[in-house]
Amino acid sequence: MASTSTPLTLPVLPLDDEVVLPGMVVPLDLSDTDVRAAVEAAQAAARTGPSKPKVLLVPRIDGTYANTGVLGTVEQVGRLADGDPGALIRGVGRVRIGAGTTGPGAALWVEGLTVEEEVPDPLPGAVTELVKEYKALATNWLKKRGAWQVVDRVQQIDGVSALADNSGYSPFLTTAQKVELLEAADPVERLKLATQHLRDHLAEQDVAESIAKDVQEGVDKQQREFLLRRQLDAVRKELRELNGDAKDAAEESDDYRVRVEAADLPEQVREAALKEVEKLERSSDQSPEGSWIRTWLDTVLELPWNERTEDEYDIQGARGVLDAEHAGLDDVKERITEYLAVRKRRADRGLGVVGGRRGGAVLALVGPPGVGKTSLGESVAHAMGRKFVRVALGGVRDEAEIRGHRRTYVGALPGRIVRAIKEAGSMNPVVLLDEVDKVGSDFRGDPAAALLEVLDPAQNHTFRDHYLEVELDLSDVVFLATANVLEAIPEALLDRMELVRLDGYTEDEKVVIARDHLVPRQLDRAGLAAEEVVIGDDALRKLAGEYTREAGVRNLERSVTRVLRKVAAQHELGDRELPFTVGEGDLRALIGRPHHVPESAQDPAERRTSVPGVATGLAVTGAGGDVLYVEASLADPETGAAGLTLTGQLGDVMKESAQIALSFLRSHGAELELPVADLKERGAHIHFPAGAVPKDGPSAGVTMTTALASLLSGRLVRTDVAMTGEVSLTGRVLPIGGVKQKLLAAHRAGITTVIIPKRNEADLDDVPAEVLEKLEVHPVNDVRQVLELALTPASASADAAVPVAA
Repeated sequence: MASTSTPLTLPVLPLDDEVVLPGMVVPLDLSDTDVRAAVEAAQAAARTGPSKPKVLLVPRIDGTYANTGVLGTVEQVGRLADGDPGALIRGVGRVRIGAGTTGPGAALWVEGLTVEEEVPDPLPGAVTELVKEYKALATNWLKKRGAWQVVDRVQQIDGVSALADNSGYSPFLTTAQKVELLEAADPVERLKLATQHLRDHLAEQDVAESIAKDVQEGVDKQQREFLLRRQLDAVRKELRELNGDAKDAAEESDDYRVRVEAADLPEQVREAALKEVEKLERSSDQSPEGSWIRTWLDTVLELPWNERTEDEYDIQGARGVLDAEHAGLDDVKERITEYLAVRKRRADRGLGVVGGRRGGAVLALVGPPGVGKTSLGESVAHAMGRKFVRVALGGVRDEAEIRGHRRTYVGALPGRIVRAIKEAGSMNPVVLLDEVDKVGSDFRGDPAAALLEVLDPAQNHTFRDHYLEVELDLSDVVFLATANVLEAIPEALLDRMELVRLDGYTEDEKVVIARDHLVPRQLDRAGLAAEEVVIGDDALRKLAGEYTREAGVRNLERSVTRVLRKVAAQHELGDRELPFTVGEGDLRALIGRPHHVPESAQDPAERRTSVPGVATGLAVTGAGGDVLYVEASLADPETGAAGLTLTGQLGDVMKESAQIALSFLRSHGAELELPVADLKERGAHIHFPAGAVPKDGPSAGVTMTTALASLLSGRLVRTDVAMTGEVSLTGRVLPIGGVKQKLLAAHRAGITTVIIPKRNEADLDDVPAEVLEKLEVHPVNDVRQVLELALTPASASADAAVPVAA
């Protein structure tokens, strides 16, 4: 409880932004005018009595006096520690400030009433616990500050009011908090406030200490690591001096700034590299970004930015190299010869770079397997005097394989194009993009779409890899893309490349390739000398014609290998003397019977076309041209329903061609002297053998028409005749594709007469002359011409049918 009493008249001693609580002893500087006036006024008033001079200590906050002050006695007047005049004043008790009054001296005098404080005795349990808590908190805080001599004094304070006012010495309290303590009349409430302020301060101090501890531990770790690294450098230096090494290679490689400035880089690339060097210098050793930057800088410094090989401008010599390493393939050889000739003229006229672009080339080599597309790329590089790099694209499904990964990914790498340039060591190599038609796509992107920029002569001089993020000039690179199936290449990608078809080799070309290239290579692999085993041209021709039937020479090389292995094994077993010449008659004993006997060489009764309803067609597959047989039959009118049945795993286009053929014969049967009634009453069945192989396309239309006409008329289809062409409802023979491949296939199969559409006659210019000499080609406009050429006369068919029926 508190009650007011004892009126007083006192001079005011203002305290600017400071608060003195009862029980505190504070020194005050008398050089301050207000302080000196109050002390002098108190001394003047004290002369009339025995008591000490008294002043009223009042806080003055922003020029405003508080409502409560502290009665203070002037204990001593003298000099402070710094030599200035001062007074030592002790706070005695609280005073409620009243009205102003007059008094001696220049000080401000006010009237006031002392505040008498009453504390219950004995103290309630809650107050006792509060006293213990405050003393414990104060002791904890004092011990942290190292003020051990003050701890005992605080423990000896018993009064609640004195204990609360003792917090006035706390430096962490703000002026507002001290004014709040000053104006609190109830001692218990004042002690609660002091306890709460002390508790909050200790909590803040604990957080600050925890943060400081964490910071200190991090600093200590860095200092320790720095010290260990310096010691490690010192140990390395001592070891180098001991071993006589002038400089550590690792230390030299780490100086990326020197390497970048010394490297011959384009200006744009140099600026980007120097920025990365600055990042590397700012990054710490623990940062993962440092290793990413080092890897990127190593990649940039290893690329041959300004390295180029000089082209061989000996045009005749380059053509000689191509002819020596590859037989045939005149289209490709002419294209490379043209390219070198144009490069030579541009170099002579100083037109090496036009519009920022150099004179590169992008060729697409499309053809069946085994014709030498991949090996041709190496020969082109050899003929041009350039470096050669092969990039396998078969099965690639990730776009990042072409454009590279972003550097933020772990294990990021540049794309295959950049790696090919790096591997070649020059900016103008011959890059073979192998199996470009086997590129796939999935959720990781479409690599074929990423190739659009690479293979576009108008864009690839500023190709930007995702990993490098700097422009790379690919305009001087010769790109050779190989593919087996033209339709599998996206149209936009194919439009950026110059198409060169490799349709396969003739039998004569295969013999030359085997004699000049395959046999010498396989002799070395079999451990045989050239004079020990000789394979004659007749044996090679039979191997190419009857043991293998392909557009390329891969299986022919395997057959040659089998022959040489057999001869080598027989010699080691003592069954064969060397030297030995392999002739045509020795093949059956060495590697067995032929697998592909031409139809013309078979017995007439065993040929497929020995019965009506079977015709020979020509088709193009992924392995080149091939011979395709079509069989037709009519169902029993009593058991089979009228209509058309198709078998052989046919596509929609081929099914429609069969419907067209049947409709044409039904509508024009009387004109062709065919029993059309059979087609209306009996069901027709058309079958394509090799049913496990999918087939599609319009070029079998005339073949199906001929097979049905042969079946209805009873006239056989000539064994030596093969045909191709699309048929219309009016009987027109429409053009198709792949004429060269189909004629080569007919030649390999022993066919002597071929029927093609009239509008494909211009394609005969691409067929080798030696093949055309052995083929009788008939361009036709109408399917009636096809039937006249392909079907045997009725009398001959009747004679041929006698042994079959027997």
